[in-house]
Amino acid sequence: MDLRTSKRSQARIRVCMQGPSGAGKTFSSLLLAFGLTGNWSKVAVIDTENQSADLYAHLGHYNVISVGAPQTPEKYMEAIEVCEKAGMEAIIIDSISHEWETLLDIHSNMPGNSFSNWAKITPRHNGLLNKILSCSAHVIATVRTKQDYVLTDKNGKMVPEKVGLKGVQRDGLEYDFTIVFDVNIRHMASASKDRTGMFVDLPDFLIGIETGQKILKWCNEGSSVSEKTDSFSLTDEFEKSLSFQDAISACQNMDELIKLFNANPSLQQVFKDEFIAQKNRLLDQPNFRQNGTTAH
Repeated sequence: MDLRTSKRSQARIRVCMQGPSGAGKTFSSLLLAFGLTGNWSKVAVIDTENQSADLYAHLGHYNVISVGAPQTPEKYMEAIEVCEKAGMEAIIIDSISHEWETLLDIHSNMPGNSFSNWAKITPRHNGLLNKILSCSAHVIATVRTKQDYVLTDKNGKMVPEKVGLKGVQRDGLEYDFTIVFDVNIRHMASASKDRTGMFVDLPDFLIGIETGQKILKWCNEGSSVSEKTDSFSLTDEFEKSLSFQDAISACQNMDELIKLFNANPSLQQVFKDEFIAQKNRLLDQPNFRQNGTTAH
């Protein structure tokens, strides 16, 4: 067990790519992965979408490992281990939504108390998240969003347009990723969360190879985390830090916590542990319902 100075060059990016069916999540993830590695042979796709990853084989000779039903967290973890042992540098999980749907199905068929049963399910889900966080490769996970249609005005005519809604995964998943890209049906992306600060407030854009290259440069060139947080002085801002910790602890549900998190990008890294601890407390509350939201 060694103690070392933190260096961003040791970092591996964790990207969540969420959007409705047809938004281009798989295609965008492949371009992003190639930008991160520069070598298709070092890219692997964990495919849960009935071999949809093979549709883009014309891009390059990347690797595919299929995870069939039931898509349990343990199968995902085993697939990640296979990719790591093979020396993959970027792993695409396409999609991680099937894992949560499988756990919801398992939970609904378990006899006994619903809350007690979640105590058996949650550690399995957390095991997969921990595997992603500790993975030696860059990880890109796609998340399907539920779909709806809205009417938009196009040349004076009201035309129905498909839009994405809530992601099919447990609430709070975004806490475990460095960047969350929201991809719409026109294949345009925006960042709803970005710890790198490179994509915040940018207009919608197409994810390409250069996006991965930009992220890789950020991973490789940065200074230590301690240097990054020097601007937030606990000596000068002691009272401010205490009040912000209180604000985190005062959040009564995930919506409040996520709103506080997104509203303070400069403090996300500084108070990362406090945000995660409060998230875990909220998830463990007795009134946390099956769909991952708090009851009102």
